[in-house]
Amino acid sequence: MNDTAHEIASQPAVWQRGIALAAEARAALAAPGQRTLLLGCGTSWFVAQSLAELREAAGFGETDAACASEFVPRRRYDRVVAITRSGTSTEVLEALRRLPAGPARVAVTATPGEAVEDLVDTRLLLDFADERSVVQTRFPTTVLAMARAAFGEDLAGLAADGDAALAAALPADPAAVDHLVFLGTGWTVGLAHEAALKAREAAQAWSESYPAMDYRHGPVAVAGPRSLVWSFGAVPEALDDAARAAGALPYRDTLDPLAQLVLAQRFAVALAAHRGLDPDNPRLLTRSVILADPVA
Repeated sequence: MNDTAHEIASQPAVWQRGIALAAEARAALAAPGQRTLLLGCGTSWFVAQSLAELREAAGFGETDAACASEFVPRRRYDRVVAITRSGTSTEVLEALRRLPAGPARVAVTATPGEAVEDLVDTRLLLDFADERSVVQTRFPTTVLAMARAAFGEDLAGLAADGDAALAAALPADPAAVDHLVFLGTGWTVGLAHEAALKAREAAQAWSESYPAMDYRHGPVAVAGPRSLVWSFGAVPEALDDAARAAGALPYRDTLDPLAQLVLAQRFAVALAAHRGLDPDNPRLLTRSVILADPVA
């Protein structure tokens, strides 16, 4: 078993450890009434998108998510949360340095003793969810499980759903799929983006992701018989009909959306194996993007 597959399989147990940090996370992430910004790059940006929707929907206050490399400090925030597995991503560190004085600053990370700690007031450390693999799997899902528990969700069935996703048959034969589309709604839009990124990272696959109802506004035009259209969360079932009409295979299940992402991670690894690729050593990627010249 490669590192990526091992880390995918560990998720139900690791989630339980994240959920146990709910009280600490509630103080750092919920902050009722505070206008909050979540920052990240790559996978962490998609986690930020999901967290922003979860926090605002839970009634804790206005919440934005921004890609750290595009962050411009124009708006006023009471709290800024940086999500960075390594604690070293250049764009995240630069975004924190550009912040004006005033907002409380929080880092959610898997690696202690890194540069991000010097730029924040509070650190949520999930070192038990860190990964050997370049491709992130259990760190982002554990951040989301922790935050959902902190925001008051009952996650009693989450680990069982994760186990079910690990045992489930894949929704299609990887040899029959050339094109993947992931759809989400609400907080699962971020999961859809993350699933598409896993397929690109691990398997160099043609993968797309969209807010579900936007799929018919153009993207469906490229679907065909070797397309798999995968829904996360409460995506309207009518979109399955749109996929079928294009000749594509739609897929959905009733598991918790984080468990649905586990199955998508497994599919990405299976697709990599079919293509003779090593997901532990993805093309052109490193564990952390560290730029010698941040302006370049």
